[in-house]
Amino acid sequence: MGINTRRRCEGIFCIAALFLGLVAAGVGYSQKSPALPHWVGTWAASQQIPEPQNALSVGDLQDATLRQIVHLSIGGKTLRVRLSNAFGTSALHLTSVHLAKPLSAAASKIDVATDRRLLFSGSEDVLIPPGAEYISDPIDYPSAALSDIAITMHIDTPSEQQTGHPGSRATSYITHGDAVSVAEIPGGKTVDHWYMIAGVDVIAPPQSFSVVALGDSITDGHGTTTNGNDRWTDVLARRFQADVSAQNLGVLNQGIGGNHLLTDGLGPNALARFDRDVLAQTGVRYVIVLEGINDLGGLSRMKDVTAQQHDDLIHRMIGAYEQITDRAHERDIKVIGATIMPDIGSEYYHPGPSNEADRQKVNQWIRTAGFFDAVVDLDKVMADPADPRRLLPSYDSGDHLHPSPMGYYVMGEAFRLSLFSK
Repeated sequence: MGINTRRRCEGIFCIAALFLGLVAAGVGYSQKSPALPHWVGTWAASQQIPEPQNALSVGDLQDATLRQIVHLSIGGKTLRVRLSNAFGTSALHLTSVHLAKPLSAAASKIDVATDRRLLFSGSEDVLIPPGAEYISDPIDYPSAALSDIAITMHIDTPSEQQTGHPGSRATSYITHGDAVSVAEIPGGKTVDHWYMIAGVDVIAPPQSFSVVALGDSITDGHGTTTNGNDRWTDVLARRFQADVSAQNLGVLNQGIGGNHLLTDGLGPNALARFDRDVLAQTGVRYVIVLEGINDLGGLSRMKDVTAQQHDDLIHRMIGAYEQITDRAHERDIKVIGATIMPDIGSEYYHPGPSNEADRQKVNQWIRTAGFFDAVVDLDKVMADPADPRRLLPSYDSGDHLHPSPMGYYVMGEAFRLSLFSK
């Protein structure tokens, strides 16, 4: 009696038989797959739910055109845009999204000759599900390093819950109707916030990569010049472009004002947003961590707490840093730790001796524990030599917590470029 060749195969033998059958039928696999494009992030912004004072009304976004200007770090000939409905509770429908070169970082006017539409799976409109981000199709759109791009979208139906980045330090322009290609947004509303835009990627040489800055309002740029692009991350991006060996390094600012390591404040806590804001960023190879001042200041802002509560906070903050380094290292991402800068005199946190002692303990751990691949001692860089508990007056915005534009410049200069050489 012969073997029943029609019987069902099972397990690994079935897989092997299928593979051999495909080969016999002439269905093979290429020994060399075509090289995939090497994408690198050139601009990014952390997403959050805008606070009520920073949110737009439903009417503002119904049948509305929104033009927003972003500042790239590295350049490229081909790019794609990342849109976000990360905190939306219903779908977001955009009928069109266009790119153009703005004539100024501080005005809505564009060069209409540069206006191009983005596509999404070949279509001009896109429906972004709640909780999701969406990447456009690649577009040939040569853009220089350190240049600006205007992203203009027509919103048909906004999500019931907005997603955005309130701390843009950049002006956005809103009008009703579909005006995505107009030279200048006609008499619309202006706000210094971003909405629904999460990143821009470019195709870059294989040795290129991005550096993510994970932080709070000091990274977000509180105290910088609106439309001036003078955050410390902007200073670092300019330094990369001035050095031939570093011109393929993108800088992605993932700062959120009021952000904490451990608890939700303005936006999710650093551990909660780490996957989206660091691990999911395009081409990331380094992350700079400057977080913790809001945890330290918030502990006793409203009332005194016990010594044990101070010790518990330090222990939990160190645990968060360890979590960040462990999770980054699993993805072969190097972590640069930055020490927490002085804040004595802050009227918001009114820190006292116990808070200052906490800051010193955390900074000593950052300097010596060996968890970070490198450390940049911003505490020492920014402190007043006459009173190291305070920011140097010329580096102080005036609130004794956030740097001035000069202070941000010094911060950006404090990072040795050799830190990013491998």
